[in-house]
Parts: sequence; C-alpha cells; structure tokens
Amino acid sequence: MKRFKKVMLIVLSLLLILSASACGSNSSNNSNASNSSKSSSSSEKITLTYWNIYTTEPLKTKVQEIVDKWNKENPNVQIVQSVTENDAYKTKIKAAIAANEAPDIIQSWAGGFSKPFVDAGKILPLDDYLNDGTKDQLLPGALDNITYNGKIYGLVYSGQASVLFINKELFEKYNVKIPTTFSELIDAIKTFKSKGLTPFALGEKDEWPGMWYYDMLAVREGGVQLCRDALNGKASFDNQAFIDAAEKLQEMVNAGAFDPGFMGLTRDEATAQFSQGNIPMYFGGNFDGAVFENSSSQVKGKVEAVRFPSVEGGKGDPTEYIGGGANALLINANTKHKEEAVKAAKYLAKQLSDAQYITAGGLPCWKYDDVDQTKVDPLEIQIMNNIVAGSKGSVAAWDLYLEGDAAQTHKDLVAQLLAKQITPEEYAKQMQEKINGK
Repeated sequence: MKRFKKVMLIVLSLLLILSASACGSNSSNNSNASNSSKSSSSSEKITLTYWNIYTTEPLKTKVQEIVDKWNKENPNVQIVQSVTENDAYKTKIKAAIAANEAPDIIQSWAGGFSKPFVDAGKILPLDDYLNDGTKDQLLPGALDNITYNGKIYGLVYSGQASVLFINKELFEKYNVKIPTTFSELIDAIKTFKSKGLTPFALGEKDEWPGMWYYDMLAVREGGVQLCRDALNGKASFDNQAFIDAAEKLQEMVNAGAFDPGFMGLTRDEATAQFSQGNIPMYFGGNFDGAVFENSSSQVKGKVEAVRFPSVEGGKGDPTEYIGGGANALLINANTKHKEEAVKAAKYLAKQLSDAQYITAGGLPCWKYDDVDQTKVDPLEIQIMNNIVAGSKGSVAAWDLYLEGDAAQTHKDLVAQLLAKQITPEEYAKQMQEKINGK
C-alpha cells in the first residue's frame, strides 16, 4: 500500500511538472504571437494617394523625383501619385471630395478654392501637427491664405507676388525715374506716352490681369487687413478706400497707360508685347517673369522687379503686396493614416517649394537657405529680395480669395471700370450688393 502511494505521488508530481511546462509553453507561444503581431503591425506597408497637376516639364520630372526619393527612404509608407491637367483637375477634385473619394494628400489652391472643402468638413485641420518646428521652417505669412476661422488647413509650397516689371533700358533712354509713388507713376506714364510709347502692356480680354491693378491699388489705399475684412463680409466695399482705388485705376486709363485696344488683348499677347522691348512697364505676377527671361525674349537681362508705387495718403503699408501662399497640400479628413499623410505632406511641401523656386514655377513658401542660388533665375531672386522679403503682409488676388460667382463678379466690375462703363462709386456699390449682399 505504501509502495502504491509512493507511485501515485510520483505520477502526480510528473503530471504537475508537465502541466506547468505546458502552461509555460502556452505563455511563450502567446508571447511570440503577440510579438509577431506587433512586428507585423510595425512593418505594415501603407500606401498614400497623392493627386497633383504637374503634367508638363520641368516640374513633371521634378515631382516624380521627389516622390521616388520619399518612397526609397520610407519603404513602409509609399506615395502613389495621380497627375491630371490643371483645369480638368479642378473638376475632378471637386467631384472626388463631394463623393468622399478624395486622395489622402490633395493638391489645392489657397483662398476661395479650398474654403468650400473646409466648410464641408472634408479637410483635416493641421494645427496640432505643426508644433514640431514646422511653422518655423515656413516664411512669415505663408499660411495666411490657407487659414480659415483661425485654423490651418494646408501646407503651402508655392507663392505669388505682384510685381512691377521695369524695362531698365527704356527708363534710362528716356531719363525717366522708376516710380515709387503714384504721382511719379502718372508722370512716367505721361512721359512715355509723349514719346510715342505705350507705357503698360495689359491684356484685359482675360479680365484677371486688369483685376490685379485694382486689387493692388486697393491694398495701397486701404491696406491688407481692410481688404481681407471686406472680402470676408466684415467691412463694406463702400469704404472710401475702395472708391479711391477705383478712381486711381481710371486715372491711369485717362493718362494713357494702356494700348487703345487693351480690352481685346489676351494676357499672353500682353506679355509678348513687353518681351519685344518696346513697352517700359508691365504689372502682374512673379509667374510672368519666366516669359521675360525666356531665351527668345528681347528684354532678357534688362528687366528690374520693383514694388508697385505707394499711394500718397493711402493707409496701406508700402511693403504690402498681392499674393502670398497660393498652391497648397491638404489632408483628407477621412484618411486612415493621418499621421503618415501629414508627415509625407510636410516633406512634399518643402521639396516642392524648393523645386518651384529653382524652376521659376513659383515663389518659395518655405525657408530656402539650403537652395543653391546659382540655380535660381536672377529675376526670381529680385522678386524675393525686393518685394517679398521684409513685407508687412499680403492678400491673395481677389479672384482666388473669393469663391465662384463672387470672383467672376469682381473681375467683371473691374473690367467695366477699365472700360469706363461705370463710375468708382457705382463699382463700390455693386461690389457691396453683389458680393456682401447688402
């Protein structure tokens, strides 16, 4: 009996040992499974979709290089781009956002184009993602045009700036001072006109080129903040500053600033005229400079980029300009990979900012100390140094700031001003009624 009990004790002991071993084995297996799961999660490959408009060179190749470099350095987060021509893209992205089929990273435009997407709750606010030093890498005011109701909704990478392009050769030939005030500008117009020259090249058939003149004069008369307030319905276009700006524009027309047929000329025809070297001034955007520096241009190397003259008695700071952040990357609010999408967008935006500066496709919105200035067009450098650097503020061209029909209304009314079909007072009244609805 004693022997039987001993045997039973030995058997029970063995069973307990085996049980403990099995438990340990199961624990180990569970641990391995857990580690395997974590490993699988950390090595999960994510694909981010990115839509853009770069169908032509040199940016088409440059953007592909940027994406390829990211993909090589981030094997678990791959960017797949889809490229569509500019006008077709605008229709495509609006439809995709409305249908909740937008990509993770969205090419867009600051101001009025992106605002409806933001208002609809389709775009991710980025404020919580930008406190890692990102804001410090951007130029002052770069995010102003992509900020709505106090929140940042995009990463701008390409900016615009209004520029008065001067043909130095003609100014020197006729001993005309480069104007720094509106009075001096009118004097220059009259002097060139008396010499048989058309002072400014303007193609108003496209409407928006003439709008830049008015918008700039409004900034000089009232300042950037007043313009923003009126465009947002917080101030009235009946304000005397907007009436005075309209009067100044018609004063330029009356002084003979433009070709008699400027209402029928296109913007491309106007830039071609200036490029031929017979017109002393052209007012437009930095993007026009690429035409003037083209190898076939007669004014290559003869153009100086300066600020539009200040207006005596105007309340706007003389350093303010039309422009600011224009092209931006937005993040789809419904993306499954918010952190990764924002990180990728930061990378793309910085690289695109450098690329557009080097190719003269747009002004940088990110600090560009690491860009080789020898690769940058001299006129682009002038624009950054003479107009953007040290500026107290900017506001986007009003057709970009406003939305849809309101943008077209503004262009139409400025065209009527230029054609002297309405008075400055009528212009202001109609702007207030048609855009602010009162």
